Amino acid sequence: MGIVRVLVDGYSLLHHWPELAPGRARHSFHARDALVAALTQYQDSSGTPVTLIFDGGGAPPDTPKNETAKEGIEVLFSKKGQTADQIIERVAHLMKPYGEVLAVTNDYAERETVISLGGSTCSCENFLEILDDTVGDMHVGVAQHNKRERKGYRRAD
Repeated sequence: MGIVRVLVDGYSLLHHWPELAPGRARHSFHARDALVAALTQYQDSSGTPVTLIFDGGGAPPDTPKNETAKEGIEVLFSKKGQTADQIIERVAHLMKPYGEVLAVTNDYAERETVISLGGSTCSCENFLEILDDTVGDMHVGVAQHNKRERKGYRRAD
């Protein structure tokens, strides 16, 4: 059975991806928004739903409530007194009857917990390589498609 959902510890991934939103604070709206955009491309390329989970207890007052972006990325913020890790564990447990989840985090204890619940895990560094490969393959495919399409519309002189 394949991966049915990717669960991403948002701030863990942001802290290990300094090239995303350079010069912006890792907890800023701009960094979170750039992460949503990147994960949207991944979801579109892979066809696997993505849930992005942020610790919300200590978040700034302007932090939005839980939402599903127009692009289909589910974005969750934990409540005060709750962590993103707890949400990841709960979702991993609830998704078990439907298939395996992939949890993306650099928290070793969290990865062990998800594995014990029957899920898979991936470090942030490894996931960034997967994301780059998957999105890169999509870009190559789109470029090849566009090239074929342009050839079909050339006029004979």
